This record gives sequence, structure tokens and C-alpha cells, in this order.
Amino acid sequence: MNTVLATRLEQNSPGHTRARSKEDWLMQKKCNSMTGPLTENQETIPLIRPERWMAVPGVQFFFTTRRGGVSQGRYASLNLGGHVGDDPGAVACNRARVEAIWAGRIQQVCYLNQVHGTTTVEAGNWSPSTPPDADAQVTRQPGLVLAILTADCAPVLLADGTARVIGAAHAGWRGGLSGVLESCLEAMLRLGAHRERIHALIGPCIRQSAYVVDETFQAAFITHAEKNALDCKKFFSKQNNAGRLHFDLPGYLQARLKSCGLSEERIHDAELCTYSKNNDFFSHRHATHRGLAPCGRQIGGLFLV
Repeated sequence: MNTVLATRLEQNSPGHTRARSKEDWLMQKKCNSMTGPLTENQETIPLIRPERWMAVPGVQFFFTTRRGGVSQGRYASLNLGGHVGDDPGAVACNRARVEAIWAGRIQQVCYLNQVHGTTTVEAGNWSPSTPPDADAQVTRQPGLVLAILTADCAPVLLADGTARVIGAAHAGWRGGLSGVLESCLEAMLRLGAHRERIHALIGPCIRQSAYVVDETFQAAFITHAEKNALDCKKFFSKQNNAGRLHFDLPGYLQARLKSCGLSEERIHDAELCTYSKNNDFFSHRHATHRGLAPCGRQIGGLFLV
């Protein structure tokens, strides 16, 4: 198991108690065989599970890492993105491995053709080979896994456990600014969710310390964001990096969720950085800086049980 993520488990021994916090992520390793019984030597797929500190009855949340697959090179190893130039056979094998984790419990992992837009669709209304152009999806059907592909953008997972309605959004700066979270939430409300009961979870994404932008980006962002009555200047800061601007993507997304009426105590943040933890996660920006773009994609997902 990767040592960075393994530290999430190190205080999980019997007899050890402490207050739950955002450090209480659980790395769960699953062994999966595509052709026969499980053996000790088979590949393992690490999953990041937040249920220890964010439990929504009847809903399972998870995030994959870049470990546990068969892809090679810049896509090593659990690349789940079929649009980045990886061997299609490897991607198919990786996706099958993920699906096998919940064999018999899920019907389908629903992927989207993500375009950095704001369209939300109801999951399950398409063939796996022809996903719709959309950046968010919702369902109230058990067994459908809502999957969001990322490599620096934020997967935002949403759930109303009482109404049994869930949603998932791909929220980079473009989608976040344009309203993908609002689009997803409105679709959930149409399926019967109640705003005051919805929990939101922002998954692994690029964090402010690694997200360097220029003043042109800031000016355009602030001009556009004024339409949403948000003080966006607070999401930009100059840190100890030659005075360059850094953008707080998850902080901005939290503010957008609050402006939609979600209560602060129901908005959760994984606090995991894809760029700085690039050995654990795919990071488009890190790969670009190293001349290794395009790179693979991990997923954030959830489903009703």
C-alpha cells in the first residue's frame, strides 16, 4: 500500500480512539480476479472511502487512485479515461476491475463524455459505449454508480440519503464558474431531493498551493463571478512562489455550494491534492509540467445501496 495514503490507517488499531476529523479517510484494498478465485498475489485496487466521518445512510462514496491497474507509462496504472490516448484494452480491463469490486451489487458504472460544461443528465439512459456530453449526472436508481473522471478538476459527490437521490459533478474552474454545481443540484431537486438534507463531498483535486494562475485569469474570473454575487478575490492569493497568484478551487466550490443553500456542516472536503500527491493520483498539470501529458484519469463515484 502506498505510504502516503496508508497513513490514513495507522491510527485505526483496536483500543485507539480519537475525535473524528478530516484525516479519517479509510484506504480500503480490494482484491479482484477477472477469471477465477482470488489469490494472495493478485493485483489490489486501493479505494479512498470517507464513510468514517461522512456517513449518509444507503449511500456509498469512493475515490480511486492511480494504483491497481494494467496501463503502462504515463497512464500507469489504473487509468479509467478512455479519451486520453491509452490502450483501449487496458482501459477496459481497468474499468472491469473497478466494477468487479462490487460484483453482484451494482448494475453499471456510468461514465460521461465530460466537456467542462454544465449539462446534467439522469444516469442509465445511454449505452456504456456512447456516453452523453455532460458534466454531471443524477439518479434515484440503486446500483447505478455515478462516476466522474478527473485529473486535477474536482469530483463533487452529492447525496440526500432520506430521499435516496444522488448526484455527481465534474467541477473544474470552467464548470464551477459556469454553474455545473447548480445544474446538478437542480436536477436532484427535480427527483425529490431536499436542499437542506443534501451532503456534498469535494474529492481529490488540485489545491491552492499548486494551482498557479496569472492575473489575466484572475481578472476574467472575477468579472464573470460577479454575476454570482461572490467575493472571488478571496480565492486568489500570492504565496511564497515568486509572488505568483494561486487559485483556491475547492474553496471556491465550497462557496458556490453554500450560495446554493447547502449548510456548511454538510459540505465536506477530502483535502487531498492531485498535483502534490501525483504518485497517488493523476494530475494533468503535473504531467504537463513534466512533458508527459496527456495523463490518465481516476474517478470519484457514489451509488445507492
